[in-house]
Amino acid sequence: MNKFLAVVKREYIQRVRSKLFAVMTVLGPVMLVVFTVVPGLLITKTGSRSRIAIIDQTSGARLTGPLERALTEGQGESDNGAPDIGETLPSTPGVRAARAANSIGETFAVESVPINGRSLDEVRQQLNVRIGRNELDGYLVIPADILVDYKVRATYYGRNVSDFFTAKQLEKYLNRVVGRLRLVDAGVREERIDELSKPVSLASIPVNAKGEEGTEDKGFGFGVVFGTGFAIYLTILLYGQVVLGAVIEEKETRIAEILFSSVRSFQLLFGKLIGVSLVALTQLGIWLLAFALLSGAGIAWLAANGVTGIGRLSLPPIFFISFFLFFLFGYFLYATFYALVGSMVTTTQEGGQVAMPIIFLLVAAIYMAFPVMRNPNSAFSFWVSLIPFFAPITMMVRIVTQTPPLWQIVLSLGFGLVTVTVVLWLASRIYRVGMLMYGKKATIPEAWRWVWQQ
Repeated sequence: MNKFLAVVKREYIQRVRSKLFAVMTVLGPVMLVVFTVVPGLLITKTGSRSRIAIIDQTSGARLTGPLERALTEGQGESDNGAPDIGETLPSTPGVRAARAANSIGETFAVESVPINGRSLDEVRQQLNVRIGRNELDGYLVIPADILVDYKVRATYYGRNVSDFFTAKQLEKYLNRVVGRLRLVDAGVREERIDELSKPVSLASIPVNAKGEEGTEDKGFGFGVVFGTGFAIYLTILLYGQVVLGAVIEEKETRIAEILFSSVRSFQLLFGKLIGVSLVALTQLGIWLLAFALLSGAGIAWLAANGVTGIGRLSLPPIFFISFFLFFLFGYFLYATFYALVGSMVTTTQEGGQVAMPIIFLLVAAIYMAFPVMRNPNSAFSFWVSLIPFFAPITMMVRIVTQTPPLWQIVLSLGFGLVTVTVVLWLASRIYRVGMLMYGKKATIPEAWRWVWQQ
């Protein structure tokens, strides 16, 4: 036991004192924000200015004025989200410069192009030339019968049709203007359109297995579900690689030859896994504490500035116990696989290649979490939450969304414990031989023979 504790202590202290641990503890949350929040902010805050021309073929060019105002004024909309029609023709012909950004940070400079007796092909050809000269980014062709024929489509011609956001903004505002004018033509008064088109909000109230109602979920539920699964996935992947690197390092430096002279292979492998898992729990605990403190400070700041109605997500008490247990179960399972791979290969590069199936299993568990999230009590959700390779993520998703019966959680943990024990025994048998082999990567038949070698 003393030798085992010495291995655990060495693995833990050596890694906690390293500069990499300190750097990753600080950079971990920063990287998470960079890869999740920053892209959305960049999309909304760094929009472009698009120069758009409109060819309106409707009678009297009825759509030109409202569509120009909707695009150039961005948020100049009524309470129901539809642009104000007002007059049906622009008060000033020519170009109207964008005065406000829309919801994704994009602005428009809109130009109406009358046909004036010319053919549509002739007008389009002139606009195509202007696009080629970089005088225009695109133009929108509105058919003459768009207000009466629901099957016709408007067409957008542009320099960059892969710019999904510009096309979607044009489509959104055009739909609103066309829909409103159709109602006016059907005899609905404009003030009634505003009243009838007001949006309806939907409140989501969770109900537990006892029939008790909880507090309104304002989107935090999905965040916790996805965050829980992703945190387990990321931590297992990160520290599994640490175990892989540590095993290969000991093999390359031949420290294992010295260690095996005084410590049994099972004790050495198990102690290494325990030590690295404590490092992972330490780092994860720091992150969770920092998140709790920042969340509390953020909610207090919002409340002090008059922001009310901030939803609180109530998690079942079993969530915290289950998170700890399933995290350990998932970590030991996959870390043992990584240690097994490390004992079979000779270089880190080979280890990364051989470990690809392990990563695929983790990715598969993330993908399975989405249908489980939609229907946590289905037969599919039940079985994938019992399979040990997926359970650390899928069962946690079930616990957060709709807590399953306790016997299912215990059964999943029991399957996991048996699987970890078997895999750990197999890995230790391969580990004791593979760590002393150099020069070539072991094959699967060779590793299987090592299991039964006395």
